[in-house]
Amino acid sequence: MTLDSLPLWFYRGFGVALGLLWGSFLNVVIWRVPRGMSVVRPPSHCPACQVPIKAWQNVPVLGWLALRGRSACCGVRIPVRYPIVEAAGGLLAWGVLETRVLTLSPHTSLAFAGAVFVAWLALALALLAAAFIDAEHLYLPDGITIGGVVLGIATASLRQQTFLDAAIGAAVGFVIVWLPFIAIYERLRGMAGMGMGDAKLLALAGAWFGWPGALVVLGAGAIQGAVGTLAIMLVTGKVGEPEAVAREREAILAEIEALPAEEREAALEEWHKDPIAGEQGEGLRARIPFGPFLILAILELAFFERPIFEVLLPGGELW
Repeated sequence: MTLDSLPLWFYRGFGVALGLLWGSFLNVVIWRVPRGMSVVRPPSHCPACQVPIKAWQNVPVLGWLALRGRSACCGVRIPVRYPIVEAAGGLLAWGVLETRVLTLSPHTSLAFAGAVFVAWLALALALLAAAFIDAEHLYLPDGITIGGVVLGIATASLRQQTFLDAAIGAAVGFVIVWLPFIAIYERLRGMAGMGMGDAKLLALAGAWFGWPGALVVLGAGAIQGAVGTLAIMLVTGKVGEPEAVAREREAILAEIEALPAEEREAALEEWHKDPIAGEQGEGLRARIPFGPFLILAILELAFFERPIFEVLLPGGELW
C-alpha cells in the first residue's frame, strides 16, 4: 500500500487522536520523571489522595472539561497544564502529518511514511515533555536529550542524511555549548553559563538537522529566550527561578542538616556540585530555564526547515 491508498481525513483523524492520547501520557511523564517515579507503575491516580483515575476521566481534554478542572475523588484542582499538554500533543501530531508525511510523494509506501511519522512525532512529544519539566524543575532528562540524539542518528536515512552526518551534527551541537558556555565560562566566572542539559539538547538538534541546524537552534533559542525573559520582566516586574526548584533546594538542605555530623560535610560537598545549589540571583543573574526556548527553536525547525534554510542559505544546499 502507498500513501495515496487512504483518504487524507483518515490520516489526519488518526494522527491527531494518537497525539491527544500520547499527550495524556506526557502529563504522567512531566509529573513523575522529575520525582524519580516510574511512568508505568502504579497506574494513573490522583496525586492528592492516591485514588485510581477512571478511564473516562483520562479522555484527553474532554475529561478535564467534564470534571470542571477538579478531581472527582477529592475535589483538588487539576492544573490547566493537563488539557494544554494533551491539546498540544494533538496539534504536534497534526503538524508532523502536514509537514513531514503528507508532503511525501503519493507513491511513498505506507511503511516508510509510517516510520517518518513515528520518528518525528516521538521527537516532538518528547521535546514537549522536556519543555514543561525544564520550565518547572530546571532539569532536562537524559532519557529525552540523549535518547533524542540516538533516535536522530538511528533515523538519519529517513531524512536523506547519512549516519555520519547525524553523528557529526550531534558532536558539533554539543561542543558549541559545552566549550564556550560551560568549560571556559565556568573557569572564568566560577559558574556555568548554560547547563549540560542544554548542551545535550543542542546535540539532539545537530543529530536531527546537522551542524547548521544546531547553530540555527542556538541562535533562535537565544533570541527567543531574550525576548521571553524581557516579556516576563515587563509583565511581572521580576524574573525568578521556578518555585519547585526553591522547594527542592530547601528539602535537600533539610535532609543534609539531619545527617550525622560525620556525613554532613561530605553531603554538603557533593551538594555544592549540583547546579541548583547556589543562591538564586536577581534580574539578569536569575537562574531561568533556557531549555524551553531551545525546544521551541527545534520544533520551529522541524516544521519549517525548508523555508528557514532557504532564507539562511539562499541558493545553497543543506546536504
